[in-house]
Amino acid sequence: MAAVLELHASPRVHGSSFSLVLPRRFRSSISCCSNDVAVRPLVLTDAEQRSVVRLGLPSKGRMAEETLDLLKACQLTVKQVNPRQYVAFIPQLSNLEVWFQRPNDIVRKLQSGDLDLGIVGFDTYCEYGRGNEDLMIIHDELGYGHCRLSLAIPRYGIFENINSLKELAQMPHWTDERPLRIVTGFTYLGRKFMEEKGLKHVRFLTADGALEASPAMGIADAIVDLVSSGTTLRENNLKEIEDGVLLESQGVLIANKKSLIQRKGLLDITHEILERLEAHLRAAGQFTVIANMRGNNAQEVADRVLSQPSLSGLQGPTISPVYCKRNGKVTVDYYAIVICVPQKALYKSVQQLRSISGSGVLVSNLTYIFEEETPRWRKLLSELGL
Repeated sequence: MAAVLELHASPRVHGSSFSLVLPRRFRSSISCCSNDVAVRPLVLTDAEQRSVVRLGLPSKGRMAEETLDLLKACQLTVKQVNPRQYVAFIPQLSNLEVWFQRPNDIVRKLQSGDLDLGIVGFDTYCEYGRGNEDLMIIHDELGYGHCRLSLAIPRYGIFENINSLKELAQMPHWTDERPLRIVTGFTYLGRKFMEEKGLKHVRFLTADGALEASPAMGIADAIVDLVSSGTTLRENNLKEIEDGVLLESQGVLIANKKSLIQRKGLLDITHEILERLEAHLRAAGQFTVIANMRGNNAQEVADRVLSQPSLSGLQGPTISPVYCKRNGKVTVDYYAIVICVPQKALYKSVQQLRSISGSGVLVSNLTYIFEEETPRWRKLLSELGL
């Protein structure tokens, strides 16, 4: 940890002395003379070390908005006292600070231990994490921010009939004196990809934003950039090529491995975040379907329901008696069927229920599906050796 030194020069002293102000957490022995200053900070005590857990979130753009939306859907609404401040909190998680940062800074500060948890795109994690052993992915499929990091070339000129990485590599145009120029903000992943694919005579140029214009301006021959729909590439007369995708990306939850082991309370917070995320994401696109079905007993009804391929639910249907009063007596003529159905199979499931005498079908969205234990939590503990 670096100490910030404030040097206060006095106008009455001709360079022979000055005052040195250190942060209070440093206990130092200082000697001053005209030529040297000796500072010997002591090691911070446990009480002086940071105890609050820090979560880094993207500060701007679509990724920031979708991250906040996901957390809100998990009942983890981020609250800012002042929208101009970089720090916020989540009422449901005590002893947690939320820090809004640029995605690349989130990765860097996780490596340094200034943050404990962070949400970024997988592409950002790979580019700036660079295989650092202190970083680990806690959840690799947050379900938003989908894109791919791709190599794209012009549709015209010498590239008109080039449609694969192999054809690009075999072009005679590239030499040591005239390499293939690729402009990108992902120089680490770009170089790694080209080396793995055996492409020689390649030079990378760094740039941020509006990369699609570079080939037309003559600045570069190709680009490596994030692609979602591909519309921007087509509008700028560029094309992706076969085998030219460096990686597929979406939002991921990452952490500092040492912090997970050493930071008090971090594992508990991580467990709760994981459970909320898993429960919400598992329920996405799922519906609860309830129907009444006439039958003599629950076993008979269960046999009829399970004879249909789309009506098994998560582990199987829940079947309960429906009580009614007839001629002064309580009887059971119907049974209520409760199943979980994915959206894509919803109408087919309703048809199958009707075919086996299901009636009064009710459909509602599912918000959460909690497992007995979160699979990713078990995996995390195993990776940490806990």
